[in-house]
Amino acid sequence: MDAITLLLTRRSCAALQAPAPDGVALETILRAALRVPDFQELRPYEFIIAQGEGLQRLGAIMERAAIASGQPPDIVKRAPRMPLRAPLVIVVVAKARDSVVVHPLEQQMTAGCAVMAMQMAAFAQGFGGIWRSGWAMFDRGLHIELGLEDRDQIVGFLYLGTPSALPTPAQDVDPEAHVRHL
Repeated sequence: MDAITLLLTRRSCAALQAPAPDGVALETILRAALRVPDFQELRPYEFIIAQGEGLQRLGAIMERAAIASGQPPDIVKRAPRMPLRAPLVIVVVAKARDSVVVHPLEQQMTAGCAVMAMQMAAFAQGFGGIWRSGWAMFDRGLHIELGLEDRDQIVGFLYLGTPSALPTPAQDVDPEAHVRHL
């Protein structure tokens, strides 16, 4: 797939099943994340991979965090099943590094770019994926359960697998509707 086709046809896919990327395919996805814009090459990210039994462990962590933070009963009930919507989940964490030049927000954006690069690399290899967020992304109890530091920030949960249904085609949007010229 050429780069322009990839950029113009990528779609999020929530209906995912096995197989998930593994081996060389997963390594390619991770290598793509390491190529994002990264001022001063701080590598301000960490990728926590959950697959197989790791999906149940992540679900249990999410459930404990939901209970501890007082989430509504329906979210607590749903929490342990959330990671089971795909055969592979990558939790992407922005890990702010000490820098007098690179602001923590810029480092978080680098980690966000890593999510997008991984999703694009998965799509280019025939896999599907969706970048999920929600309450868990900001829940400090979940951060603690995952062994993250105070200044770390989850920037997304990348769900990957094989599409079980084709995503709907992208709506054609006029770029000029989102552009302002000076």
